Amino acid sequence: MKRVYVLSALVTLAGAFGFLRTRAVVHAAAEMAPRFEVDPFWPKPLPNHWILGQSIGVSADAQGHIWMVHRVGSLEAGEQHATTNPPISQCCAPAPPVLEFDQEGNLIGHWGGPGPGYDWPESAHGITVDYKGNVWLGGNGRGPQSGRGAINGQDEESKAGDKVDSFRDNQILKFTQDGKFLLQIGKPGHSKGSNDTENVRLAAKTFIDPKANELYVADGYGNHRVIVFDAETGKYKRHWGAYGHKPDDADPGPYNPNSPPAQQFRNPVHCAMLASDGLLYVCDRVNDRIQVFHPDGTFVKEAFIEKQTLGSGSVWDIAFSADPQQKFLYVADGENDRVHIVDRASLEVLTTFGEGGRQPGEFYGVHSIATYLKGNIYTTETYRGQRVQRFVYKGLAPVTSKDQRVLWPGKTK
Repeated sequence: MKRVYVLSALVTLAGAFGFLRTRAVVHAAAEMAPRFEVDPFWPKPLPNHWILGQSIGVSADAQGHIWMVHRVGSLEAGEQHATTNPPISQCCAPAPPVLEFDQEGNLIGHWGGPGPGYDWPESAHGITVDYKGNVWLGGNGRGPQSGRGAINGQDEESKAGDKVDSFRDNQILKFTQDGKFLLQIGKPGHSKGSNDTENVRLAAKTFIDPKANELYVADGYGNHRVIVFDAETGKYKRHWGAYGHKPDDADPGPYNPNSPPAQQFRNPVHCAMLASDGLLYVCDRVNDRIQVFHPDGTFVKEAFIEKQTLGSGSVWDIAFSADPQQKFLYVADGENDRVHIVDRASLEVLTTFGEGGRQPGEFYGVHSIATYLKGNIYTTETYRGQRVQRFVYKGLAPVTSKDQRVLWPGKTK
């Protein structure tokens, strides 16, 4: 009888060990992804009754300072009553276009606007701080109709498909961190289209390759290409369209997710970001796709993100994770108001966070995204979102949900 009990106990024990081993294997095989929490106290309130307009660019420098650019002219009259003579009320006044924050959320620098020797964009768009500390800006102002950086109260993202003859912002600007002008590439109103090598046309975003000192431009709202310049002299190097083709300006018609993939980029080409391994990731926003290239324009692969998304499209901006291999992509999706966490090797979406709204951790027109060495994510919002947010990196964790929604502090363990 004793032998039966012992045998039964051994069988039970073996089963328990097997169950635990199976759970361990399953857990080990689970997909891992970065985990974040929104920091509802970053940044600190701005001084001088300042408020933000459409916030359309964010970048981190080597010191961990966070830079952003917003559209002063997008604020409504009622948001600027402190600027009238005499002031109507204490609220409010536009903050300067370019703002610099430290990691504690303090505003430590500000400048921007028209000045001698350069053409300030009518509708600023995108900001990049390069490896030398220089600050680069683009613009997508279309002329007199968009003099306030908005049309009918909406960001010009929503007007990308409209036929507008005026493409004013055909320039890229380079400044020091103190706002001293250094270089301008292109002149307002001078673009000749997607094969012009001297001007851009409504450029969306820039990236500087520290190895070759080359400037990559997502060009953009008027053109259908990536173009590369020497970052010191502004001299033209090369350009290309979707799949590495020569770009053209033929109207591709509206995006149809059930049609074969478009052979050219649609407007806007919204980002061009070079990874540490030399692969260039391009945001073809309205086509809901990321295309990947070698630096010479040779096409490598593509992937679609939320392919059924219409309207303004799903692929607005990308940033790389802070690990040395840059294993993950963070994709800002301003139409669905989400950030997608993507495995960079496979371009598979692992999980998503955020949802539409104006509370911390929600988004309304999430437009731009950046990371810093510690792994934190920074986002800006256009339209009436008008803010910058920080999401604190909490390490890697198994993916337990494909849609994490709002990453409120303490929600995840």
